Parts: sequence; structure tokens; C-alpha cells
Amino acid sequence: MSHLIELRARLLKAVGTVVAVFFVLFIYPGASVIYDLLAAPMLASLPEGTRMIATGVITPFMVPVKVTMMAAFVVSLPVVLYQIWAFVAPGLYRHEQRLALPLIISSSLLFLAGMAFCYFVVFKTVFQFIASFAPQSITPAPDIEAYLSFVMTMFLAFGVTFEVPVAVVLVVRMGIVTVEKLKEARGYVVVGAFIIAAVVTPPDVVSQFMLAVPLCILYEVGLLCARGIKPRAEDPESTEVATTPE
Repeated sequence: MSHLIELRARLLKAVGTVVAVFFVLFIYPGASVIYDLLAAPMLASLPEGTRMIATGVITPFMVPVKVTMMAAFVVSLPVVLYQIWAFVAPGLYRHEQRLALPLIISSSLLFLAGMAFCYFVVFKTVFQFIASFAPQSITPAPDIEAYLSFVMTMFLAFGVTFEVPVAVVLVVRMGIVTVEKLKEARGYVVVGAFIIAAVVTPPDVVSQFMLAVPLCILYEVGLLCARGIKPRAEDPESTEVATTPE
């Protein structure tokens, strides 16, 4: 029961932080400004003077609110991750605590890096590539709700892709597979990367290529980082008694 009470307290703090940041962002700079910032890559690829459209009655209000909530979660991510860390840390061994905190920090930074790469590089390239194929008789006018769904899917895809080094380190640390086996599986990883990219990205070769290539590169980065990691079964510190961090 005490663990459930602590879990509730940690969840309330995390959710409360996200809600508080949401209200701050909703007031300043405002939901419409945040959405305009998110829509900038798409607007830059459209013909001059063209705007996006909203087909729903309340869509012009709800979509910016959803975007603001997403931005609030991203801004609050350090606090959310700290609450997760504070809840699980007392049950970890000392050596696990030393490993878990860097993994939490690196995973959050890598997820944000994936979103930034998607926004600044992928969106600009993909939207311009798609716009170049639009016939002259068509005036593109994307729906804002469809655009938000596309953006969130791409952010999630690239954010998770950038977590590959963390995943490689974890499977090596847990003793599930060795670094040598992972090196031997490079060919399968390359094929799997392009299959995953084909499933989660739009049906154009540019976006698929821009997801698959970073995934393969990050896999190699994970192998480099995992070289210095001992499997748990071979680590003498794995028998240490769990302690509660100060």
C-alpha cells in the first residue's frame, strides 16, 4: 500500500507539472503561436499565399490545444523522468542506480534529438520533395488535423529510433545478447530498418531513407557504447545490497 501511495504522489507531481506548463504556454506565447511554429515547415513548402485548412467545426481550437499539450509534455519531460527515477531508485542496487540515471538522461536527450532532427531536417526535405511532384493544376491545402496526426507519428517514429543506442546497451547489460552477436546481426538490422521505415513513414523514398539510415548509424553507436558494458551475470557488483539514494 505504501508503494501505491508513493506511486500516486509521483504521478500527481508529474501530471501537475505538465498541466502547469500547459497553462503557461497557453497564455504565453499562446496555442496559435505554437501551432504556427509547428506548421512552419509545411507552410514553407506550399505556394506563396496558400494556407492550411480546417474542416471541423472546433478543429481550429482543438488542434492548437493538442499541440500545446504536446509541447508542455516535452518541456516537462525532465521532471516526469525525475519522478520515475525517484520512484524506482530505492529498489535498485547501487550499481544499477549508477547505470539507470545516465540511461534516463541519455534516453530523454536522444528522444528530443530525434524530434529536432525530424523537425529541422526531415520535414523540410520531405515536404519540398512532395511539393515538387504536385501538378500545376492542383493547389495543396493540407488539413490541420491530418497534419497534426502526421507530425505526431513522425515525431514518435524518430524519437524512438534515436533510442536505439540505449536499447543496445540495455540488452548487452542484461545479458540477453553479446556485442559479438549484435555485430553479426548487422545485415538483419539494415533490412529491418528499411522495413520499419517503410511502415511508419509516408510512402516516399526520401522519408524512408532518412529514417532507416539514422537507425543503422545509431545501431553502430550503440555497439560502440556497449563495448565497455559488462553483462550483469559477469559483474561482481550485481550482488550488492540495494540502498536508498539520499
